[in-house]
Amino acid sequence: MRFAEHQTPVDEQEVAGWFAGRVPTDWFTEAPDVQVDAFEILVVGTISDVEGVSEAGASSAREGRVGQFREDTREARIRIAREAEGRFRRKVSWGVRIGDQEELFTTASVPIMTRLRMRERRVLDTLVQAGVARSRSHALAWCVRLVGENQSEWLDRLKEALSAVQKARSEGPNQISSV
Repeated sequence: MRFAEHQTPVDEQEVAGWFAGRVPTDWFTEAPDVQVDAFEILVVGTISDVEGVSEAGASSAREGRVGQFREDTREARIRIAREAEGRFRRKVSWGVRIGDQEELFTTASVPIMTRLRMRERRVLDTLVQAGVARSRSHALAWCVRLVGENQSEWLDRLKEALSAVQKARSEGPNQISSV
């Protein structure tokens, strides 16, 4: 199912609430974390950690638990995703957290068109030539991840400011159509 880039905005809290009510209560130890953008809804839940395993075996045990969860819930996750895709007009992806590990299942990789000047293209080309990235596309994704990791506090403040602007707009007068 393909959805257009410019989707009707959805309330992330409404989507999170829908999933909290729709996902079986025995899947996760708490309500799943739900993130939404114009293309995708990402649902990540925390599953119970393994016990009685040595530190050396914990990673393998967690990997096994994730695999078991993925197999046991596949049909139900597909059914829930189809319902959500019809309702919210976005692709649904899933993932789990266990201990200090997180694994995402089949998430969307969305092409985004951009225009770059020579200076920016040279940065990407340098990353490709140095073997840091396989292609310009991969280099650009690497740069975006790096900014997201290293500027997370600034991005959080920016999101808070954006939320305040959206709230003020919604509380303001209705838009007047041109006469």
